[in-house]
Amino acid sequence: MTAAAIWLPASLFAGLFQAWRTALQQRLRGALSVSGAGLVRYACGLPFALVLMGGYFAVTAPGLPRFDAAFIALSAAGGLAQILGTALLILSFGQRGFVVGTAFSKTEALLAAIAAALFLGERLPSLAWCGIGLGVAGIMLLSLPAKINGWHELGRAMVQPAACFGLGAAALFALTGLFVQRATARLGLADPVAAALVTLVVVNLLQTLMHGAYVTWREPATWGAIARNWRNAFLVGLLASCGSACWFTGFATAPVALVRVVGQVEVIFTLGFGRLYLKEAVRLREAVALLLIAAGVICALWASLS
Repeated sequence: MTAAAIWLPASLFAGLFQAWRTALQQRLRGALSVSGAGLVRYACGLPFALVLMGGYFAVTAPGLPRFDAAFIALSAAGGLAQILGTALLILSFGQRGFVVGTAFSKTEALLAAIAAALFLGERLPSLAWCGIGLGVAGIMLLSLPAKINGWHELGRAMVQPAACFGLGAAALFALTGLFVQRATARLGLADPVAAALVTLVVVNLLQTLMHGAYVTWREPATWGAIARNWRNAFLVGLLASCGSACWFTGFATAPVALVRVVGQVEVIFTLGFGRLYLKEAVRLREAVALLLIAAGVICALWASLS
């Protein structure tokens, strides 16, 4: 099986699972704090991650992974970046809504491409950069206010709380992908899916310990709120585990930037969930933005297959 046959469907399904999970997480936000809504992603996702890894290893028997201090450090760094990014993403929802908050966070594809080029020496074809540019253009069209008169108002729009929180989340999610990719490569497993699932379990475990300790210290009542909303919490955990398994598999088999730009289909799914599940209206400008994002994804796909 070629790498493209693994990472392309993994990236597409990652976008679907993440949009679905984020919509449910946004509804949980009414019953939980920002920190609590983020915690369910890891604490309730860990059992499902263990099941996914155990089932895959039982079927494929890929051998034993090699753990070292660098793997643990990279996994912890990726987990912490994801925790902080999720918190900023949830905060952005409270400023201008679910769709706009998610859209700002999707600029991570551009940030991941720049970071990977600068620090990891990854090189992308020109068509892939074109796809990233189209995707970011569509995201900015989706995210900015409907009426902007001049560069001054544009600058003000880019420093509004929703933009700052969303762009901060994007930067942290881009770092998550790079840390996870480096961690997965250190396991020494020939099967990239097995390596991705092992990394997922370790990252989720570390996230549960880190975030769970913080919540126990600062917001102990959150555990009771999670227990009272256990059905939605565990559904969020299931979708988070499936989505992260797909993301981590993509990172293990392709450049982080390509995985992230194809994963921008999440914005399309997000608009659907925002309209049907959260009852947020979809406007003409959003439809144009979707076309730009879709064109960006197609460019990235074409670049990867040519």
